[in-house]
Amino acid sequence: MNRIVLAFVLVLFLGYGLRAQGYAFGLKGGLTIGVQQWEGFEQDPLFKYHGIAYIESLPENNQFALLAQLGYHLKGSAFRSRNAFGFSGNVFRVPAQEFIFRNLSLVLAAKQKFDIFGNDSRAYYTLGIRGDYNLSTNLGEYKEANMYYPIYPDDSKELIREITYGLTLGGGIELPFSELVGTIIEFSVNPDFSYQYVQPSATVFVNNSFFTGNVNIPERKIRNLTFELTVGFRFLNKIEYID
Repeated sequence: MNRIVLAFVLVLFLGYGLRAQGYAFGLKGGLTIGVQQWEGFEQDPLFKYHGIAYIESLPENNQFALLAQLGYHLKGSAFRSRNAFGFSGNVFRVPAQEFIFRNLSLVLAAKQKFDIFGNDSRAYYTLGIRGDYNLSTNLGEYKEANMYYPIYPDDSKELIREITYGLTLGGGIELPFSELVGTIIEFSVNPDFSYQYVQPSATVFVNNSFFTGNVNIPERKIRNLTFELTVGFRFLNKIEYID
C-alpha cells in the first residue's frame, strides 16, 4: 500500500513538472530544535542543525508549486542543567547529555504562494509528507552508564526504528536578487507519526559498587518533533517554448 501511494505521488510530481515553465532548485540549512518525550523523564530541547537540497516546479504565474527535498537532520533531545545528589549528600550539576538521531529526510510537498512587496517576492506556506531513514545515533556513548544504572536509551538496532514518517508544515518568503537567483527564509514544524525508538518494559538486575538490586525499566516509546529555521539560495531554470 505504501509503495502504491509513493508511486502515485511521484507520478503526480512528474506530470505536473512536465507542464511547468521550468524549475527552481537550491541548497538551504539552519537551526534544528529537537523535542522528545520519554517515560519518566522531562526532556530538554536539542539544538542542532540541518542541511537540505531541494527542487520545485516553476509554473508561469509562480503561485503554486510542487516541492521535493532531501535533507540531513539531527533530531533528538537532551538533559541540561540537572542537579544530582552525591554519596556524601552534596548536590552537584550533571553535565549536559545529548541523545541524537542522525536522519536522512525525504519530503514531497505542495507550496502555495502570495505576492508581497510587488517585486516578484513571494510569501508561501507548505504542506507535505515526509519519510526519514536513520543513519546512526550517539546512543552508544551511554552504554557504559547503562551498565551501572540502565536509564538511557540503548543503541540496540532492534530498538531503533530505521524508517519513520510524518508531516512537514511550514511557511516563509522568497526574495529575488536577480531574475534567476534569490534567497529563501522559512520556518517549519515537523511532527512524526511513528516512533523512532521502542523499548519494552523490563526488570534488570544491577550489581555495582554503589547499588545492588532490581531496576524496573518502563516501556519507552520515543517520537520526534522538530522545529526548523532555514535560510538558503534559490536558483531558477526557466523554459521558453517556441512555436
